[in-house]
Amino acid sequence: MNWQSFPNFSATEFQCKHTGKLRMDDMFMARLQALRTDYGKPMVISSGYRDATHPIEAKKVEPGAHSTGHACDVAVRGGDAIELIALAVKHGFTGIGVQQKGSGRFIHLDDLSHSQGHLRPWVWSY
Repeated sequence: MNWQSFPNFSATEFQCKHTGKLRMDDMFMARLQALRTDYGKPMVISSGYRDATHPIEAKKVEPGAHSTGHACDVAVRGGDAIELIALAVKHGFTGIGVQQKGSGRFIHLDDLSHSQGHLRPWVWSY
């Protein structure tokens, strides 16, 4: 992957925090960069790629979107979270998870399709 195509992001912020592996999908990253350009503000990535052995993924019956390189979590709160969600819909993100309570507030973004066996579009809260 050519990270120079995504000037607002670095490979290190998307690496699996458990294994250090990095397998982000090019099309997902292009969609995320377009969202970031439109958003016009820094986006702090709190979780990017997660290897299937990552403790969060390992607890699941089947590893989720993070393990396919089609998801990230963005640390954001309040009005910025609402703006990010609206722009995510505009840019074709199909999975939007909202965690807006406590200290670890974030928005999950993914671009999985209904044809991949996931109910999409979908919005949920944690």
